[in-house]
Amino acid sequence: MVTMTTLGRLRHPRGEDSVDGLHPIKVDRRTKDLTKRLRPGDIAVIDHADIDRVSAEALVACSPSAIVNARRSTTGRYPNIGPQIILDAGIPLVDQVGAAVLEQVEEGQLGKLECADLLVDDRVVASGQLSTREAIEADMERARDGLAEQIEAFAANTLEYIAKERGLLLDGVGLPPLKTEMRGRHVLVVVRGYHYKEDLRALQHYMREYKPVLIGVDGGADALLEVGRKPDLIVGDMDSVSDAALACGAEIIVHAYRDGRAPGLQRVTDLGIDAIVFPATGTSEDIAMLIADDAGAELIVAVGTHATLVEFLDKGRAGMASTFLTRLRVGGKLVDAKGVSRLYRSRISSFSMLLLALVGLLALWAALAATPGGQALLQLIGARWDDLVSWIVGLVT
Repeated sequence: MVTMTTLGRLRHPRGEDSVDGLHPIKVDRRTKDLTKRLRPGDIAVIDHADIDRVSAEALVACSPSAIVNARRSTTGRYPNIGPQIILDAGIPLVDQVGAAVLEQVEEGQLGKLECADLLVDDRVVASGQLSTREAIEADMERARDGLAEQIEAFAANTLEYIAKERGLLLDGVGLPPLKTEMRGRHVLVVVRGYHYKEDLRALQHYMREYKPVLIGVDGGADALLEVGRKPDLIVGDMDSVSDAALACGAEIIVHAYRDGRAPGLQRVTDLGIDAIVFPATGTSEDIAMLIADDAGAELIVAVGTHATLVEFLDKGRAGMASTFLTRLRVGGKLVDAKGVSRLYRSRISSFSMLLLALVGLLALWAALAATPGGQALLQLIGARWDDLVSWIVGLVT
């Protein structure tokens, strides 16, 4: 019988800690927390309905031997492409094994997959359905048919958000005072979302020339550090940003619930870092944009943020309606990073061009002076130059 362990080995020969065909099992209800511990060859046990693109790419980057999902990877709510990304990477995906697996399997236990069964100590602890391309395509087709209902729900959430946050959207009421000066400057808001790594690499020349204020939204702060940039401001609920990023010297704004609860504040204070607590409905990336707009930013460049309905639904939050309204508020100031990277061209100053020409002439002179033929040519050029100078002097006198 062909086992899923065998399928996993085709891509991940044994894994770092596999023993006799067994692989370490890593378990977490939150996929983004699991990916911090997941190692090549591990079996990932998750509890994630509608696996989104960002989560799928993070899982694939960890190179697990297989992924076991307690819930349905595609529920039909909207056409999510996460499962397709996992299968395209050659990683087996087992669906709908049930929530009991999260209690029956302990972190670090060794196990293996046979067909759609997860075995620990040769005992089946969970059984599900092996995802196939045909099944995923059928689920996606059904999900596309149900998008109309999601649009209606999105519109309802938008109206609810307007009622709760109209003061913030219209007048900037409650936005915190900041030490970071943004008036008249460009602001780069980085979210660890779609294609953020590629966008940041494409914006390196832009960042060197314009020196924008850098705002990292949660893990976006780590994304900036990865490309050698220190964030000026970190905004978020602090659940996915590293301690190193929090301690880099950036100004910290903890995004709290509307009632003032801020679960991420304790972590920041435990590090001995001062922070501003800002309660608001909506997402942290929206708060970052509203802060930049209220602070007088000339231009707001967004990296890794959400722009389409499917991306909003992929985020998995009802509060994503705030993203739509935030973009109405910031208006013409907001530019997507892809647009900047395509339109931007690094400008070379006149001084730099002159300096480059002088360096080229000096290099040519040194090359000529180093050879007998070149020396003769330089003497000839010198003689002609003297003749030209004498002729000009003769005209003048």
